[in-house]
Amino acid sequence: MEDQGADAGSYNESSAMRISEIIEAIRAGQVRITEHAYDEADADRLTFDEIYSSVFRGEVIEDYPTDRPYPSCLVCGETFRGDPVHSVWAYNAQNGWAVLVTVYRPDPRLWIDSRHRRQ
Repeated sequence: MEDQGADAGSYNESSAMRISEIIEAIRAGQVRITEHAYDEADADRLTFDEIYSSVFRGEVIEDYPTDRPYPSCLVCGETFRGDPVHSVWAYNAQNGWAVLVTVYRPDPRLWIDSRHRRQ
C-alpha cells in the first residue's frame, strides 16, 4: 500500500461509505486476510472476531484513495475490552470483497491517542 502517512483529516465522505462496504463484506464472508495481517494479529493476540467487531464499531481515521490495487483506509476501533486497535482495509468494488491488509495495537510512541499520529 502507498502513503500510509496521510494526514488523519484527509478522509472525506467516501470514507464513510467505504467502511459500510467493508462491514457488508465482513458480514457476507467476503474477506481476504493477507499473511501479514495473520502474523500481526497473532503477534498482538487479536482474534478475528475482535478485529471484525472493531470495524463494526469503528471509524475511518485515514483514507488512502490512491493505494493499489485497491483504495484502502485505516480503521480505528476497540477490542471487546475497550483497547484500541487499528486495521488497514482495502476494498474491491468490482467484486465486493474486502482485504484485511494489516492489523495492530497502536504504539503510544507513534500515536498521541488512538486517532492522532505524533509528528
